[in-house]
Amino acid sequence: MKILFFHSTWGLEEIPRIADQFKKVKAGGFDGVEFAVPSDAPTCREARAILDDLGLAVIAQQARTNGRTVAEHLRQFEGYYERALLLKPLYLNSQTGCDHFSVEQNLEIFDHASALTQKHGLEVWHETHRGRALFSAPATVSFLAARPQLKLVADFSHWCCVHESLLADQPERVARASQNAFGIHARIGHAEGPQIPDPRDAVWQAHMETHLAWWRRIAELRRADGCAFLPVTPEFGPSPYMTLLPQSQKPIADLWEVNTFMRDWLKERL
Repeated sequence: MKILFFHSTWGLEEIPRIADQFKKVKAGGFDGVEFAVPSDAPTCREARAILDDLGLAVIAQQARTNGRTVAEHLRQFEGYYERALLLKPLYLNSQTGCDHFSVEQNLEIFDHASALTQKHGLEVWHETHRGRALFSAPATVSFLAARPQLKLVADFSHWCCVHESLLADQPERVARASQNAFGIHARIGHAEGPQIPDPRDAVWQAHMETHLAWWRRIAELRRADGCAFLPVTPEFGPSPYMTLLPQSQKPIADLWEVNTFMRDWLKERL
């Protein structure tokens, strides 16, 4: 199994052109880019052409469905899915549903995503993310009990924040979610937030090792499955995820350097 490292375009907004964002990712030695599905088809086609020129793999990301009703989420999700097809990604990483919808309402959204996959072939992998259906470890396990075929993108940094812990009191739930985790968002969370200030600071060593143990287990499971690849996106993000220094409002660390460090750190350990 090959571990593929991706860099998200989240945090590269200071670079105005998509082509230049992708070129930076390519020059940085990443295997591919994780890219939010654009709101129009022509931009999707432009992005696909650039990816072909650069030889980059792509993960499409859907993080913007919203609304007070399931119907609103379904309508928006279907639009993102249809445009994602134009990107020809490895899969669509979706922040699916809503944390205050009922189980039945969120299952309707999951089932709609599965139906689109059956129709078009593009798989949807669902990210463990605050504010969404998979916002917590117990919620995720309950959905996996109802729909054991769901594939997840593990971003357990969100659960650290939600549960105000490193999840030591619910290892069985982390283990259950890991069984269905086919992708990783490699950000380090802590009890009061989804992102430590700088993973290069030794004060966070215990947090680094805890997250690494989770990710190693996912890699072991996917190797045992015979998966061809495991996608990993070091996904430290800009403000407000990134701490800003008082008065100057400058980031406490260089975001590109942090994500590149995480990529290199994981290459040696996964």
